[in-house]
Amino acid sequence: MELQTQIPLKQQQPLIDYQSKVLLMGSCFVDNIGDKLEYFKFQSQSNPFGILFHPKAIERMITRMADGMLFTEKDVFWHQERWQSLEVHSTYSDTDKTRLLSKLNEKITQEHQSLKQLSHLVVTLGTAWGYRHLESQNIVANCHKLPQHLFEKSLSSIGEIQDSLQHFISVVRAVNPNVRLIFTVSPVRHLKDGFVENQRSKAHLIAAIHQCIETLNDSGITYFPSYEIVMDELRDYRFYSEDMIHLTPTAINYIWERFSSAWLSPATKEVMEQVDKIQSGLSHRPFNPNSAQYLDFKEKLQQKIAYISEKYPHMQFD
Repeated sequence: MELQTQIPLKQQQPLIDYQSKVLLMGSCFVDNIGDKLEYFKFQSQSNPFGILFHPKAIERMITRMADGMLFTEKDVFWHQERWQSLEVHSTYSDTDKTRLLSKLNEKITQEHQSLKQLSHLVVTLGTAWGYRHLESQNIVANCHKLPQHLFEKSLSSIGEIQDSLQHFISVVRAVNPNVRLIFTVSPVRHLKDGFVENQRSKAHLIAAIHQCIETLNDSGITYFPSYEIVMDELRDYRFYSEDMIHLTPTAINYIWERFSSAWLSPATKEVMEQVDKIQSGLSHRPFNPNSAQYLDFKEKLQQKIAYISEKYPHMQFD
């Protein structure tokens, strides 16, 4: 008797290994996968400009990164005693305008160069509901608690999202023709929009991604079914945290296992096990930090770190 469905996943190519360079962009869910890659010390980076939920906000940021388009004074504003930008998350804010622009532009310069070297780009779309800034007519990355009358909320159509994704892809491919693009839809629920509205939003995102893939017929673009895994394999509120919106660690680990089976090279497994042992060792808190037993443990741990860091120089352990 079958008591659970499981979405069939094929192993993809090229697989992610410790030579791969991976960028993850999009909603907070993409940070969950990014945290796993970071924990196991892959060469990865997640949301360099903070969380971006809407496809248009992601498209605008990747265009700025690809073109190396620097931020100027017209791209920032003063609100709640801090300088901020509608294009980036609130983690990028500062009491000094020059300092904020310097931070943003230093990051743009870095990302402009790293984009050319990527092997894989993972994009997670969060919602099709967007807030259009009436003055600029742009869908923003973050409203930064500005007055509501400055924005118009609307649901982007499937066609609008598809156009945005296709422009996103063309911009990326112009600077890096060989990068592998992995699109997915976040299973995190946007219930502040409403229950029906959340499902409409997810449906638009899923349909737009698949129409984009079918239209372009590009073997270097893939869909990973994060949303469907939660809806069809987990199917239980116990996999959501107390807010009934975000996923529990168990659900994240489950999706990570499914992602790993499709996208991680089998050759990484042994290295990941070594990294996991080191990470566990670093998190260990002894009863007596001066005991001979613990000092011996620390010495052996440092030997493991030195050994793996020599083979993989990009690995840095705190």
